[in-house]
Amino acid sequence: MAIKYTPKVIQEFTNPENVGEIENANASSTEGSPACGDMITYNMIINPDTKIIEDIKFRSYGCASNIATASVATKIAKGKHIDEVMGLTPKAVTESLDGLPAVKIHCSVLAINGLKSAIRKWNEKYSDMEKSDEFKLDEETIVRALRNVINPETGVSIVKMNMVRMIEIETGKVYVELMMGDTDEMFFNNIEEETREHLEDLPGVLNVIIKLTEGKSYSFE
Repeated sequence: MAIKYTPKVIQEFTNPENVGEIENANASSTEGSPACGDMITYNMIINPDTKIIEDIKFRSYGCASNIATASVATKIAKGKHIDEVMGLTPKAVTESLDGLPAVKIHCSVLAINGLKSAIRKWNEKYSDMEKSDEFKLDEETIVRALRNVINPETGVSIVKMNMVRMIEIETGKVYVELMMGDTDEMFFNNIEEETREHLEDLPGVLNVIIKLTEGKSYSFE
């Protein structure tokens, strides 16, 4: 069955804005998932004094949704303070496109995560605050990261679907048990890879162990 896109998705895909590279960029990131095959590279110019994103461009490798969400994300971020961008959620991109098919929601997550990754890297170089003193690797942090992992079948976060059954943390090692529904077998690898990538990106995480447990149904939060 062909995937149906909204007119806005088609418009952004066929005529994306802010495509390319910025030669004198002071912030950049490359985010992507080998599991789904989509990848985005952002380049930005962030004003060190005002912390405003003065310019931003992207390069995309992936599907129509990947290109469309990256284009919209650059337009949302340009001209905004980095704190405002760090507060964005994938919903901002999805709503700007009048919706995405459930199997493509992960593209909006990738688009927003890429923006935030570039800003975090910029902060590591330019901020006076010691990030390591503020960051705490605990269950709340793990759950927050897993809210960005989307079940391709439903387009809903694995946290909201109550798929996260157990979290254990021990000296850089994170153990997560996920409950998979009867119809999820074709998405096992995708969900596992997305979960691993989001957790491995967290400071202090050295090893991620994921156990997939088959269940019969979900209990949405």
